Amino acid sequence: MLPKKHLFDIPAGVIYLDGNSLGVLPKGAAERAQKTITQEWGQELIRAWNTADWISLPQRVGDRIAALIGAPEGSVATGDTLSIKVYQALAAALKMRPDRRVILSDNGNFPTDLYMAQGLINTIDKDYALRTPAAEDVVDQITEDVAVVMLTQVDYRSGRLHDMKAITAKAHAVGAVMIWDLAHSAGAVPVDLTASGAEFAVGCSYKYLNGGPGAPAFIYVRPDIVHDVQPALAGWMGHDAPFAMELGYRPAMSTERLRVGTPPIVQLSVLDAAMDVWEGVDMQDLRRASQALSELFIQEVEARCPTLTLASPRDPEARGSQVSFAFEHGYAAMQALIDRGVIGDFRAPDTMRFGFTPLYLDAADIVAAAEILEEVITQNLWQDPKYQTKSRVT
Repeated sequence: MLPKKHLFDIPAGVIYLDGNSLGVLPKGAAERAQKTITQEWGQELIRAWNTADWISLPQRVGDRIAALIGAPEGSVATGDTLSIKVYQALAAALKMRPDRRVILSDNGNFPTDLYMAQGLINTIDKDYALRTPAAEDVVDQITEDVAVVMLTQVDYRSGRLHDMKAITAKAHAVGAVMIWDLAHSAGAVPVDLTASGAEFAVGCSYKYLNGGPGAPAFIYVRPDIVHDVQPALAGWMGHDAPFAMELGYRPAMSTERLRVGTPPIVQLSVLDAAMDVWEGVDMQDLRRASQALSELFIQEVEARCPTLTLASPRDPEARGSQVSFAFEHGYAAMQALIDRGVIGDFRAPDTMRFGFTPLYLDAADIVAAAEILEEVITQNLWQDPKYQTKSRVT
């Protein structure tokens, strides 16, 4: 049943509309980290790899994430960063289509995905091309020269939602490999990777999954192809038998072959605790609640703040769990809003972003946030000089 506010530590006087960037601290997560540090590491030392079963924590957490994204057990590996997982998935996908030279994304994709793609192209030094048409033109650009289609399902600026099933089907129809970035999807919208048939998916866990800053990323590989996936980063933890200490690399016979470095045990323990809040949550129920909150917010803001322009799709079925408004002085307005206890964020050049997480938000929060935003905009409170200087993180 939603919401589950009692399961989160939300500061008094704060309405948090930025779960699409960094989730709220779940109750129990800090205690779990403390236990991992003081009891397991502090008392057991290196023995904790066995006595506290640290060694299997990445798989256990991966299975919990899998349950939220329509993936079977054993198909999701955790660890490293999202950028690393993008690189791994893309490198493996290109090897699956050696006679093709085009990576297709869109020009609204998150910068790191495009940076990693271009960096991979530069590294392998072959005649690959990265194409980035407008999001609405992607389907028409999926042609038979495309090796890989790499898209983020929910656009980080506007919340625009790509049709996973239709785009994956088009990619497969022309023989391309499909990679989905679920950074703004996992824990926000219903995802069914099994039904989609996509070969790969990647994502982070610090947004809607509430794993905390720096929380480990995840990667999904469709089970029927995992034995054919050739890891570009052959890390020790991706070996089939790490403690055999073999000189040659022999990949694990599962998605675990895409693990690279030593798992971040403290962060994974926090994420494991954070996953407890998802027990009993139906993603379809969460989706309906999210849409109701976002629709209410749009209605309230447009009535109160006519100088703001909706920068997200108006159709709730066409966007994820966030709503964005464009405003020429968006950065300053957001700082004024945050100063008054309503936390969203800003993306250049003029986008004010608001995330809707029904696990800890309700309709009263949304109306109150809109009332404070109205005050900031109509009274020009954003003009205060203290809101004009941009911080390094916006």
